[in-house]
Amino acid sequence: MTTALITGSTAGIGAAFARRLASDGHNLVLVARDEKRLREQATELHDRHGVEVAVLSADLSTDDGIGAVETRLQDRADPVDLLVNNAGFGNKGAFLDIPMADELTMLKVHCEAVLRLTAAATTGMRDRGRGGVINVASVAAFVPRGTYGASKAWVVQFTQGVARDLTGSGVRLMALCPGFVRTEFHERAGMGTGNIPGWLWLDADRLVAAAVKDLARGKSLSVPDARYKAITGLVKIAPRNMLGGITSRTGRKYGPK
Repeated sequence: MTTALITGSTAGIGAAFARRLASDGHNLVLVARDEKRLREQATELHDRHGVEVAVLSADLSTDDGIGAVETRLQDRADPVDLLVNNAGFGNKGAFLDIPMADELTMLKVHCEAVLRLTAAATTGMRDRGRGGVINVASVAAFVPRGTYGASKAWVVQFTQGVARDLTGSGVRLMALCPGFVRTEFHERAGMGTGNIPGWLWLDADRLVAAAVKDLARGKSLSVPDARYKAITGLVKIAPRNMLGGITSRTGRKYGPK
């Protein structure tokens, strides 16, 4: 039986990945900061799906937290076959209104943790000739959105670059770029969502189902849902100054996952 490790597993997209992978028969390693929520989630998934579920309480904004997850990913006796780097957060406000410490923490979680955990996982996967990594980015990666968008753009470029490097190794990497998903993401960041049109919202379980299919197809970039595929297509041909104007008006209030 294969094992999947999911960061940020206790809510939103991470929890949807945990439900889907458990229902598919994968053993799980769940990673988040809140150990109580982790254990409750682990018990529920084990009882419902009969899979083994381990928990690892780790704060990926710290070296110790990242190191703890690296150590688990490097365990050759109990290998991880699928890594889902999902942990992330948003900051409310314009660039100069956000404390620099918060911006640096975002880069730690969105970039350094993704870099180090991907390296820790794929080293063993390459040696075994199989495995997969899903790095959760955002459609915000394709528009000017300050540190959040820049960090997610890095995730996309990094993931696709490593996917090319590992072509033919049996290891698949994919950047997942969701749009607006009904999760705790915006609430935790103190971001209002009342001005987001209803048709832009995605269901987390459907999003994950599409992502799993795209990984199986060998895609290195997944933008689930036809609505967001159309939006990202338009973004590629729209003038950058126009995009900057739009995101400056909306990005201070909310942002896609």
